[in-house]
Amino acid sequence: MKRIFVTGISTEVGKTIASAILVEALEADYWKPIQAGDLDYSDSHKIAKLISNKNSVIHQNSYALNTPISPHAAAEIDGVQIDLMAIKEPKTNNHLVIEGAGGLLVPLNQTDTIADLIQPNYHVVVVSRHYLGSINHTLLSLEAIKNRGLKASLIFSGEEHPTTEQIILEKSKAACLGRIGEEPEFTKEVIKKYAQAFNQSLSGLGS
Repeated sequence: MKRIFVTGISTEVGKTIASAILVEALEADYWKPIQAGDLDYSDSHKIAKLISNKNSVIHQNSYALNTPISPHAAAEIDGVQIDLMAIKEPKTNNHLVIEGAGGLLVPLNQTDTIADLIQPNYHVVVVSRHYLGSINHTLLSLEAIKNRGLKASLIFSGEEHPTTEQIILEKSKAACLGRIGEEPEFTKEVIKKYAQAFNQSLSGLGS
């Protein structure tokens, strides 16, 4: 079964929408180990609202923190310390899409970062969105993943920017699973449309 870890090159680049598309395409389970802020309408709630299939299970966060800031700081405010050993992948016989928080090196505590949640059998999907500095951020993220001996693919999100995307693909040699355009609204129908478009590229990822 596929284990896909979704990360972004920064915050607000489209990780949750990308995760919803991957969940719908694979009819996979979804797990966000650490949610910081927006607990009444968390990323898990958003995924549940956006998918159409009946096979996906939304698994509980390992940590649900009240403040929408870096997990290490949100945990401190809540009077807890994030323990990597307490974050255990949910048991499932289904594919699993795992969504990180922010980027790869967002700290969880004084020692660990989001990258330390990624297991050797996970395939990392990096969501990249064009902005000034995004080429650098994307290539640094992909290099960090490669240095950890992990495999990664790209999803481009937002308005298409061909020169940015071309240079990232040329320099990184990473495969692009697809792109998610700007939409007036992301609904179940829109997510389903993208899921169908992503099906072929996802079939090539390791199980």
